[in-house]
Amino acid sequence: MTAFHKILANLIQNVTNFTVWFALVFWAFLETRSVFVTGTIGGIYLIMTAGLAIWFGSLVDHHRKRRIMLASSAVSFGLYGASFAYYYVMPEPAFTHVDGVELWLFILLVMLGVIGGNIRMIALPTLVTALIPEDRRDKANGLVGKVTGIGFVLTSAISGFLVAWGGMGATLAFALGLTALAFFHLLLVRLDEPPPHAETHGTSREVDVRGTIKVIAAVPGLFALIVFASFNNLLGGVFMALMDAYGLSLLEVQEWGLLWAFASCAFVISGLVIAKTGLGKNPLRTLLLVNLIVWSIAAVFTIQSSVVMLAIACFLWLFLNPFAEAAEQTTLQKVVPFERQGRVFGFAQSVEQAASPLTAFVVGPLTEFLVIPFMTTGAGAQAIGYWYGTGPERGMALVFSIAGVLGVVAAIVAFNSRYYRQLSEAYAAPADPQSAQ
Repeated sequence: MTAFHKILANLIQNVTNFTVWFALVFWAFLETRSVFVTGTIGGIYLIMTAGLAIWFGSLVDHHRKRRIMLASSAVSFGLYGASFAYYYVMPEPAFTHVDGVELWLFILLVMLGVIGGNIRMIALPTLVTALIPEDRRDKANGLVGKVTGIGFVLTSAISGFLVAWGGMGATLAFALGLTALAFFHLLLVRLDEPPPHAETHGTSREVDVRGTIKVIAAVPGLFALIVFASFNNLLGGVFMALMDAYGLSLLEVQEWGLLWAFASCAFVISGLVIAKTGLGKNPLRTLLLVNLIVWSIAAVFTIQSSVVMLAIACFLWLFLNPFAEAAEQTTLQKVVPFERQGRVFGFAQSVEQAASPLTAFVVGPLTEFLVIPFMTTGAGAQAIGYWYGTGPERGMALVFSIAGVLGVVAAIVAFNSRYYRQLSEAYAAPADPQSAQ
C-alpha cells in the first residue's frame, strides 16, 4: 500500500467530523424545531471556516503535512471531549430553548471540534500534488472523492441512528473513539513529502495574504473562478440553512439519515468514474457544466412535496459534486506553485465560504418569519397553494426554487465570460516547474 493510499484510509477522521456535523444539525432541529437554529448553525460554521481558512492554509504551507494533520486530530479530540463533558453536566431541558445560552455554548464547542478538522481538508489536495504525478492528479482527486463518498454513506446512516439512539452523547462518544484511532493510525504513516519552503529557505512563517493574492492574480481568470465559487456558496447557504429542516419535515430522523446514506452512494460511484476516466482536457469546463446541471435540479426538485424527488435530487447532487470539487482542485494544483498551495487553497476556502454565512443567517429568519407565513396563510398560499401546496414545508420549497434559478443564470454567465477562456488557456499551458513535485 502506497503512502497516498494510507492517507486515504486516514480519512476516517473526516468521516468522524462530518458525522458530528450532521448529527449536531439533526439534534438541534429535533430539540428546538426551529429553522432559525439550523440556519444560524450553518452561518456560524461558515463564518468560522472563512475566518480561519487563510491561517490554516499558512500552517499547512509552513509545516510538514503529516505533523499538521496529527495536530488537527488532537485539537478535535480535545474539543469533542470537552463537549461530551458539557453535554452531561447540563440538564437536558436547557437545550430546548432557542434563546438559551447553554444551547449555543454547546453548539459552539462542538463546531470548534469539527472546524479543527478543516486543516486536514486543506492539507489533502497539497499532498496530492506532492505524492502524485501531474498527469494522474485528476484521477487521484477522483479517488479522494470515492473515499469521501464512502464516508458520506457511513456518516449519513450513522448520524441519524446515533441521534435517535443516544442523542449527542452517543455521537460524541463515537467521535472520540474514531478520532483517537485516526491519530494513532497516522502516527504509523511515513510520507516522502517535500520539506516546507520556510524550512529549507529559512524564511518567516507568516500568513502573507498579500503574497498569496499576488500568486492568484498572476494566473488570468483564477480570481474569477474563486468569485464564481463564492457566488455558488452564497446560494448554497440556502441549502445549509434549510435542507435538514425540509427533509425532517417529510421524514423521521432515521429515515432522513437512511435517505442520505442512499444518496451518498452516488459519491462513491462518482469517485470511481473520475478515478477511471479523469476530468477531460479542460476540468474548468467540467466544473461549469456540473454547476449548470446542479442548479437546474435545484430549481425544480421541490415543486411538489415528494420524498422520491428529494431522494433523486440528493443522489444527483452527490454524484455531480465530486466532479466540481476535483475540477477546481486539479486546476489549482496545475497553475499554483506547490509551496503556495496551502495558502491559496486556504484563501479560496476563506473567500468562497465567506459568502455563505450571509445567506445562512438571512435565509433562516427570512424563511421562518416571512416566506413560511407567505405560503401558509398569506398571498402565496392563496395564489399557488391549490397546486403548489401550503404550509411551512412549502415555504422552504419556494426558497430552494428561487436559489436554483439564480444559480442557472450565474453558470450561463460564467460560461460566456472571458475569464473562463483565460483560465482554460492557463491550464492548457505547460506546467510551471515550481509547481512540480
